[in-house]
Amino acid sequence: MLTRRHFIQTATALFSASISSPLRAESWPTVSQKAAWDAQVTPPGYNAFKSNPWGLHPRFLPQRIRANDGLVPGDIHVDAVARYLYHIEAGGTAMRYGVAIGRGDLYEPGVYKIKRKVEWPHWTPTQNMIAREPEIYGQFEGGVEPGPDNALGSRALYLYVGERDTYLRIHGTPFPTSIGTSASSGCVRMVMAHINDLYPKVEIGSTAFLYSTAESVTSWS
Repeated sequence: MLTRRHFIQTATALFSASISSPLRAESWPTVSQKAAWDAQVTPPGYNAFKSNPWGLHPRFLPQRIRANDGLVPGDIHVDAVARYLYHIEAGGTAMRYGVAIGRGDLYEPGVYKIKRKVEWPHWTPTQNMIAREPEIYGQFEGGVEPGPDNALGSRALYLYVGERDTYLRIHGTPFPTSIGTSASSGCVRMVMAHINDLYPKVEIGSTAFLYSTAESVTSWS
């Protein structure tokens, strides 16, 4: 059974998800277009630990914290109670980020492998999303092109079980005020500037642990 109690030695964690699948498009943004979008979603004079034009609670800003022994560097751990994502580093530390997680039973705890990474991805809502909320997602059935308004934002990490794409993602969001809440259709949301920092540090094949509320911890010191 997954349990957070053995693993991080400071505050709790939270996770936000929005279930989605990549549009199999023939065209992708150019390097210069992606750079322009990155600049658009990155605050002037950006400091990951201090910049906060989104008005987040300070605890949701990135922090480097001490991790318990025995954790695998490169792995990701998401706590559904505190709404934190931890990326384990070599040397006994972890980077902690505030996130948003899925609403109600749309949150899917489990152990996943990251088998795909995309900068400025396409997005297509799943058929389940369209059936559940056609007034919201029906208009996007044909897919949405990459860009700052795309639901997956600037970066996406794709979660798999074996060879099966779960349609769960860890991704940027155009709705940064949702960080710290249960807001998505299943995926873990991050501020775009924050996932841009995390993205190059995550390797294909890394494990992502998404903890349930029962398995998560509500306070650490």
